[in-house]
Parts: sequence; C-alpha cells; structure tokens
Amino acid sequence: MSVAPQQSFMPAPPSVLEGTLLWTPDAARIEDAPVERFRRWVNAHRGLDLADYDALWQWSVSDLEAFWSAVWDYYGIRSTTPYRQVLDRRVMPGARWFEGSQVNYAEHLLRHERVAPDAPALLHASELRPLAATSWRELGRQVRRLAAQLRRLGVRPGDHVAAYLPNIPETAIAMMASVAVGAVWSAASPEFGANAVIDRLQQVRPKVLFAVDGYRFGGRDFDRRDEVRRICDGLGCVERLIGVSYLRPQQRFDVVSALSWTDLLGDPDTDDEAFEFERVGFDHPLWVLFTSGTTGLPKATVHSHVGVLLEHYKLTGFHVGIEAGTRALYHSTTGWMMWNVLIATLLHGGTAVLYDGSPIAPDPAVLWRLAEQTRAEVFGVSPAYVQILQRRDYQPQAHFELDALRTVLLTGAPSMPETFTWFYQAVKRDLWVTSQSGGTEAVSAFIAATPTKPVRAGEMQVRALGMDVHVWDDDGRERVDEVGELVLTAPFPSMPLRLLDDPDGQRYREAYFQTYPRPGGVWHHGDYMKLTAGGGCYIYGRSDAMLNRYGVCIGTAEIYRSVERVEAVVDSLVVCCEMAGGRIFIPMFLRLAPGVVLDRALRERIALQLRTDCSPRHVPDQMYVVDDIPYTLTGKKMEVPVRNLLMGGALHQVASRDAMMNPAAIDWFVRFRADNLAMLLG
Repeated sequence: MSVAPQQSFMPAPPSVLEGTLLWTPDAARIEDAPVERFRRWVNAHRGLDLADYDALWQWSVSDLEAFWSAVWDYYGIRSTTPYRQVLDRRVMPGARWFEGSQVNYAEHLLRHERVAPDAPALLHASELRPLAATSWRELGRQVRRLAAQLRRLGVRPGDHVAAYLPNIPETAIAMMASVAVGAVWSAASPEFGANAVIDRLQQVRPKVLFAVDGYRFGGRDFDRRDEVRRICDGLGCVERLIGVSYLRPQQRFDVVSALSWTDLLGDPDTDDEAFEFERVGFDHPLWVLFTSGTTGLPKATVHSHVGVLLEHYKLTGFHVGIEAGTRALYHSTTGWMMWNVLIATLLHGGTAVLYDGSPIAPDPAVLWRLAEQTRAEVFGVSPAYVQILQRRDYQPQAHFELDALRTVLLTGAPSMPETFTWFYQAVKRDLWVTSQSGGTEAVSAFIAATPTKPVRAGEMQVRALGMDVHVWDDDGRERVDEVGELVLTAPFPSMPLRLLDDPDGQRYREAYFQTYPRPGGVWHHGDYMKLTAGGGCYIYGRSDAMLNRYGVCIGTAEIYRSVERVEAVVDSLVVCCEMAGGRIFIPMFLRLAPGVVLDRALRERIALQLRTDCSPRHVPDQMYVVDDIPYTLTGKKMEVPVRNLLMGGALHQVASRDAMMNPAAIDWFVRFRADNLAMLLG
C-alpha cells in the first residue's frame, strides 16, 4: 500500500447548498470524452450541426430512430440479418425495436477477446480469495466451454437458467455462457434466504441452477448448502444443479445430484473453438431481473438482447465514459441491476473489477485499497456507503494513491450535496463525481451524466440520451424548476418486453402507465424530481413515499439529509400514512447512537434542525426509537412497505423478509402496529 502526499483541505461545512459548483472539466477532458467524440461523429456522418450535449440530447429524443440507428452504426452491432426498421411505432408498452435483427448480447461482451487476449477482462477479489486476473483469452475460453456443456445438458434457446452466486468470476462466466446459447438468465445473490429466492425463481422455473456452497461477509462464513436444497425442493423444476465450491474450495459440492463446476470446465472433450453463439430475434428474452422491493414484492421484468445491448453501449460509453482499457469497480451484489451494468464494461474492451465481501470490514479501506491495487478509473458505490465514511471522518486520500481514479458513479439512492462534496475534500480535487438514476426496469439510467458539463452539489447533470424525460405535475403539465413526477413520453429500447405472470399485460400497464393515461403511453416511474432550466436534475425520493402535509408534497430525501446531520441520529425513516377519515399521520423512526435517549431535548433539537433546514411542515407528528431501519438487499430504505404495513397490509403482502438486508428490523414495525392499532385506526 502506498500513501499519498498529505494535502490541505478546508473542513467540510455543516451544510452544502444544493447546486454549489464543485468541478469544471478542462478542455482536454471535454475533447476526449466518448460522448463528445460521438457528437462529432454524428455531425460528420449524419450531416447535422449539434453544438453541444444539450443539442445532442434534444436530437436523440426528437428523432429516436435516427439516434438509435446512429448508436447501432457507431458501435458496429453484429447481426446475422439487417433490421427492417429501428422502431415500429412510438407506443408504450408494445414498441418493437430493430425488428429483423439477430444478435447475441454475450457475443458482444467478448468481441474484444482477440484485440488484447492477454489483457485482463476481469480483476477479482473477495474475502475468500486474493486479487487475481482473468484474461480475455481465458474468459472467452471458459464461456465457450461452459456454453457447450449447457447445450450438452439440453439447454435450448428460451430455456431459463438461474444462479445463486456471489460477485465472483464464475457468475459472469455462467451468465455469458447461458446467454450465449440463447437461454434466459436470472440471478439471486446468496444473501437471499431460500423463501425470497423461491418467490423470484418460481416465476421463471429454471431448468438449470448454478449455486454456491457458501460465502464470507464481514469475516463471517455463511454455509448455504441447506438453502440450496430448500430452493431446489421448493422450485421442483431444476433438472440440473451445478455447484461452485467457493467457501470450501478443496471439497466437492455435496448437495445431492449436483454437477461440479470444475468438472464441467475441465472436460477434455469440450471443443470451445467450435462453439457458435446463438443469435436471436429482436423480442427474444435476454434475462429476467427483479425489482428491489422498495414498493412491495419484487416485479419480474423481462428484457431483450437487442434492447439492452444498445442501451448498455450508450450508457456505459457516453454516460460513464468506459472505453478500451478502462477499469471499473462497482460494489454490487449479483441480484442488483448494477452488477449487469458492471459486466457491460466488457462491451467496450474495458476491465470489470469484481469484489465479493463487506465494503467496510475489517476496515473502511477495503474498496479504496482495491481501487489502488487495480488502478480503477471508475468507482461505483451507494450514497449510504459514503455516509458511513463521512460519519467515521475517513479520508482515502491520506492512505492511498488514487491517481488513476477519474470518475465516481453514485447510484441506488438520492445523493445529497454533502455526498458530492466529500469526494472533493476526502478523495481528490480533479474528479468527475456523478449521480445517476434509473431502475431495474430499464437496466440503465434515465438521469445520467456527461464529463462535458460542470459538477454541482447534489445535481444529476443531464437527462440520458434517448430518454425523453420530463417533470409533470399531477395534471400532466410540464414543470421546470419545480418538483414533480418523473415521466418518459417516448419508448426506449431497454424497456421491459413484459412482466412475468402477467399474460394480458395488465400488471405492467398498472405499474407504469395508469397515472397518465394518454395516447401512446406515458411512463410514470414513481420518482419525485426537479428539472432545472439549465437541464440539471434532482431526485428527492419515491413519489409513492412522499409526505403530503396540508397539500404540500415533501421528499423524504431532504428530511433524511437534515435529520441525520444531528450527531445523535445514526439513521432514520419517515412515512406518510393516510388514515381513515382522511387523517394524515407522519411518524419518524430513528436509530440513535449507542447510549443516546430520545428525550424532550433531543426531540426539540431534531425539530429545530428540520425547521431550520427545511420548514415547519417537515417536522413529523411523532418520533420513535427503533433498533434498526429496514433495507432491501440493494441498500434502499423500505419506506413504502413500512407505510403499507402500518396502514393495515399483511407483512407477507408488502415485503419479503428473505429479500431484506436486516430482516429483524421489520419485526419492530409489526409489533408497533399491533401495540398502536387503536391510534393508527383512530
């Protein structure tokens, strides 16, 4: 480990004004940005005169067909047959993209194999394994060998293959091999309990299941063999179980009838050179991803090869800045869409850095040490992780040489202005800090970033190319510099083909299109957002978790930002319960520092902080101390499930315990509802 020279920084102010200018790109950074190179290419090859990013975005949404065909040509998409048309009609749902094409997503992930065969495609480490590299040549060989074995096992295009695996190379290889033969991929990370996995995978009914024997997190070993048995018994459809001996590498995977990963990959009769990718049609499913469960039980979203391929080239290239040789480290589990985005780094010839383990144990240096060792240029984490480091006053710049680091990607929750500022004070001055927002439903971002614009505290820089994003009020009127609902008024390639267990599409329409029932469809995403006159964006939380105080809508993110500035408060959750007779009840639940008591003085201090930072309307009706705040496994506060639980919903209908980071946390709220039923119903 090297130590960076000490630098002098001003201490962080107690609060940072939203929109404060933090970083401005220099001329060289702008000139060399992939999105800027694309803009110049479009002007040269399409006879346009697009002056800057804003002009490029406007063209990308006003002429969808021309934009997406340009992305296709720019990245040289490989298709057995030419597409007949880019888009059949501008309707949501039901838009058909690139009909006539035949592509394979995995083939494109490996297309750089022969460019630099000995360069690392994957760098990987975990609490069980030291840092190692998998070259492009070795990655391609293993993917083709496993894909050939899947075909031998009877896996055919359209069959479902699932994984119960952590963020290790085997998972990336299994995904690519499954997709390579036209199978439909699904994954659940091994932190999920058996019931949560069964809830998800029984919808896809996988023919083959990859599973791990266990994993290590925070220094503690978790044996998952019993969970694997329960999953297989509960599903009743798994014909082949393929076991990965990860926790016990010297022992065979001893779940009954399991095939060995090592034996499959080491079969001398497998000729990977003869393998051919299964190129599939425009509407062939690529994978089924499950939403995080912040608004209830997860939805199973089905995506296409061609739609995700185009979207991932655009997102990772233009909005993250990935190109050949770029090394990207995102801390993610395999059950979160950001894992899929991380693997998409390979599309450009970049290197994906995988880490399986706790980001803060045994110390907060884990990810920063890995970033230094791998010379990561792109670093992706959640705002919640940054808040932990802020509370510990951790300064990575004092311990590590991070000269390679250029880009930060914050995702998973709204980022506060202080989160942005921390990177410039604690990491390095010359840094493109981005916060981007989208969803599992798109496997991408609606609100994104560009290195050609300045970074302002708390601001998401731009609307993503090809995403016709607007802010509307309840009556469907456009709003600028005001808070409203995030909507999309035109289709995009990676939108779901459908939801599973939804044969007539009714659940899909109800989930995204019933709020604004207009001809052609309007996608209502459920995020509360402000779009500035300059094109910047701010997300204030889920609109279905908004607090409605005397007709004024309040975003939960701004409340958390204020309350958690109080030193005694470790974490918080606030919900808006609409009770019988039209009564509104807004309770706040607080996790306090050890030894702290929620007495009258602390209540008044919290209320004063909210009134000072926000307004009197932001002060809750009541405050309660809880042992813990419930989170999904992807690190999102479970506001809507808690609200629905307090309003009378059954626990099994509003949340899945096995899909929670801390299942015991929800039990407090179950008891709270039982103990306060008269008050809640009154």
